[in-house]
Amino acid sequence: MLKLPQPDGFLSAWDVKGVAADVIGELPLPGIEGSPLDPGDIWSAVILASVNQTSVREVCAENHEAPCDDTVFDWLHTLDRGWLEFAANLLFMQLAMTILDPERSRTVSIDFVDNPYHGVHLDEEGELCRMSPKDGTTTCHRYCTAYLVSNGKPITLSMTYVRSDEKQADAVERVLDRVEAYPFEIELLLADSGFYNERVIRRSQEIAATVVPVAEKGDRLEEKLETHKSYMTTYRMYKDSERELRFPLAVSVSYQNGDRGKHGEVVRGYAACDLSDRTPAQVEHCYRKRSAIESSYRLFRSARAVTSTQDPIVRFAFVVVSFLLENLWLVLRWAVVARPRRGGRDLPEEFTFSVFCDWIRHALEQELERRWRIEMNGVGVPDAYTAAAG
Repeated sequence: MLKLPQPDGFLSAWDVKGVAADVIGELPLPGIEGSPLDPGDIWSAVILASVNQTSVREVCAENHEAPCDDTVFDWLHTLDRGWLEFAANLLFMQLAMTILDPERSRTVSIDFVDNPYHGVHLDEEGELCRMSPKDGTTTCHRYCTAYLVSNGKPITLSMTYVRSDEKQADAVERVLDRVEAYPFEIELLLADSGFYNERVIRRSQEIAATVVPVAEKGDRLEEKLETHKSYMTTYRMYKDSERELRFPLAVSVSYQNGDRGKHGEVVRGYAACDLSDRTPAQVEHCYRKRSAIESSYRLFRSARAVTSTQDPIVRFAFVVVSFLLENLWLVLRWAVVARPRRGGRDLPEEFTFSVFCDWIRHALEQELERRWRIEMNGVGVPDAYTAAAG
């Protein structure tokens, strides 16, 4: 069970570090038989590397009580992807349901997270996915995530590792299965155009009303988007085949009145499953709610350990730790620090994610006895320089 600090006093850096260590310490780490260390020693180094946005090697070199970096990676290489993912998703649910009312319906967004990767695969080509050029590479490790669309609680609900040798719809279904297991009702599912896929749409609409931008492919779809007026219609994907799928199509026409220096008409189409009673403008407004996911991703990336390891499971573990830290911050901010008021809790502006990370860093560096010194060169200023200065 998650044990939060009592909300009737003061929240300290040591409280935050302790809860973070407890949560991350639940991730299964088999380790090395006969090692004098325990998983907590390993995860402490990973957590500190995450909040510092640095490498485990640097953390181990800069702190007296940190284990040897080779030992840390020997342990991390024993991680099992299946158990890691299973445990991570249980923790996501535990954290989320600490602050979510199961009686309220929710809007959920699904998305892919690409972690750019420079290098070759470790064991199998399927470890790496292709992406648009970014950070000087077109290869990445990819993850599929689901998060809650909420101003005060944009919490990650589920995630899974995505391989290039599997259908992306398989990864989406894994995430949707886990989201469907939550005790609250899902009112609306949102996804970007990368999820415009027959299997994904069928599975999504089994759970809730769904909005997905259509991919502009095929003459029939292009014809429906050649308009100057918004309208609702029905579209048949894979028309007249066994796979035929019918769904409401919202065609929205808007105008860029100098937004970002652009002008003119913009036509967008959306698969609007179970939303045929809405106007195209209302469907587009629903979809725009998912833009908040970018803020969530910026936070997670600001607490991610740096690594050069080829091991995709270790890299996945670092991403999991980052998302768990972000979720824990959301839980502490709402459940322990935010003050009740009429209409909802008053979220504290001063307890930012950056402050949360700073507090963990401070407490862990004290615990691990950070080295506040560096070896001198034993030479000093050359005599010739001293004489010239005289």
